[in-house]
Amino acid sequence: MTEGESSQPRHWRTRDDPLQAVWDSIVLPWIREDNEITPVGIFDYLCEHHQDIFRPSARRTLERRIANWRSVHGSPKDVIFLQTHGYGELGIADFTYINLGIRIADDPLKHLLFHYRLPASGWAYAQVVYGGESFTALSEGLQNAFQASNGVPLNVRTDSLSAAYKNMSSREDFTERYHEFAKHYGFKPTRNNRGVAHENGAIESAHRHIKAQITQALKLRGSSNFNCRAEYQAFIQNLIDRRNQRVHDKFALEQRQLQALPAYPSDNYSEHYVSVSRTSTISLKRVTYAVPSRLIGNRLLARVYDQRIALYLGMEQVLELERLYTRNKTGRARSVNYRHIIDALNKKPLAFRHSKLRDDILPNDNYKSIWHYVDDSLSADDACYYIVKLLYLAHRHDCEHQLERYVLEGIRQRQLPTIRQCEERFIRIIATTPSIAIKQHSLQDYSQLFGAHHA
Repeated sequence: MTEGESSQPRHWRTRDDPLQAVWDSIVLPWIREDNEITPVGIFDYLCEHHQDIFRPSARRTLERRIANWRSVHGSPKDVIFLQTHGYGELGIADFTYINLGIRIADDPLKHLLFHYRLPASGWAYAQVVYGGESFTALSEGLQNAFQASNGVPLNVRTDSLSAAYKNMSSREDFTERYHEFAKHYGFKPTRNNRGVAHENGAIESAHRHIKAQITQALKLRGSSNFNCRAEYQAFIQNLIDRRNQRVHDKFALEQRQLQALPAYPSDNYSEHYVSVSRTSTISLKRVTYAVPSRLIGNRLLARVYDQRIALYLGMEQVLELERLYTRNKTGRARSVNYRHIIDALNKKPLAFRHSKLRDDILPNDNYKSIWHYVDDSLSADDACYYIVKLLYLAHRHDCEHQLERYVLEGIRQRQLPTIRQCEERFIRIIATTPSIAIKQHSLQDYSQLFGAHHA
């Protein structure tokens, strides 16, 4: 330091203050009043309404001045308190949206991911959820997670699950059923405060990681289109299994501290009674399902899970259906398995053309292409006869995909195979050997025979 220089910081400016005209009169009152207002918002306002006294080039100065003022005079900020948990003490569960363009058989799939984690070891479980947040989805997800980990933690934390409540009565019903579920499995249910995501940070962070992992896996796979729901769930499960492998040793330690599973699983379904109409369908939660015609006229008990529906006649389960969801809260949908009604339709093939279920009866786009072709190239009656007989053959001889490929190849060569040609190619003739009962004579019979000879 040269002679005459002071070691004290100076308290005067060496250049004009670019915020002098706006700081005390405009900016300061705002940031004192509202801690949420951003520097960008103030900057935009000044540029639009005070161009005469504020220059846009002072943006960085404005941002720095506001940040400094808030650090000295502003409101207290949230503090994240890092948590530690002992093995077996806590499980965390939550739902997260997956908006990655997933498609099932080319149809966009709107869905959630149920995500469960043991934060002490880092072990995780995930399953695809199709119907939004609900008690059924939560209880089924937790039950499957407990089974997969072979144990139950002392506490299970969820978020507020506000989307699961339609109104106050449903909130009370959810709370009662969830506490019964918790009692059955022996854990204490807790939840973090609404709007405070970092209280559930152990799962929120895991959400980000698994979404990033799914994104990368889809890129490597080269497609986000899956043939069926089961294939997509297997894809998710494979990712989870790989992540769990990395924490195998810690999870082995945590498993020893988990509570034992109960002797039997909890009921994680809702029950509804449905009647099978003369059209061989039932209606449930705005979705029409086709069922085998032998059930027409019966009243069935439907146990509705998140992904499936089990139908009971009395005490006997007679059918299980994949659950379908409507695209919106007011829409309707149909789920038709042609195998359930093809025997009846085979007796009335001309009913196919004007059936309300016509487009749903055709199992996939290939059969729809075949129908459009025969409808254009054959007479109206012959077209109905052809497509119905084709579906009947596919059902009776379990050759749906082989048959569609055979017919489409013929169409490409402009030689539509006849029904007789299809039958000759795909009907399986099983040779049967007559059953002949051969009596084995006793040794005494042979002795008597030889004795008679010697006599």
